[in-house]
Amino acid sequence: MVTGPIIRINPKVPKSDEDKNLLCKGVIMAEIFHDDETARFFQLVHLFQRSALLQMGQLPDTEGNVHYNMAEAKEAIDLLRMLQNKTKGNLQDIETSLLNGVVSELQLQFMKAPAIHRKRQQEQNQSDAIRDTFANPQKGPVEDLSGSQEEEE
Repeated sequence: MVTGPIIRINPKVPKSDEDKNLLCKGVIMAEIFHDDETARFFQLVHLFQRSALLQMGQLPDTEGNVHYNMAEAKEAIDLLRMLQNKTKGNLQDIETSLLNGVVSELQLQFMKAPAIHRKRQQEQNQSDAIRDTFANPQKGPVEDLSGSQEEEE
């Protein structure tokens, strides 16, 4: 049994793309929780969603570290897909829509994750090179400007 209160505010199905997008991005609105079991179910969905995003490097952990483990991310998405299949026909329309949206968004992020990870690594490598140059200026790259001045004269 859930110990905290469940807030119920005029349940409605999201009509605009913006409302659906908010639901897919983990902003779980209290409007859809009709009972304790629904709230608990979406706590579970949110747990797997956060786990997948964390393992894809989309969210930092509690210490601010970024992880990249696509096997773990895939496992979290596969567990959500299993829940999606096992609950088919047992959820209300809004619940089905939310679950489908979470799974679809995670699958899309899964496809984008390797490129984002490569870009992040390149930026980190460039940042490390700049930091090393300032920490050890004698070992940093040198640009010879003396030859270009003589050529101009």
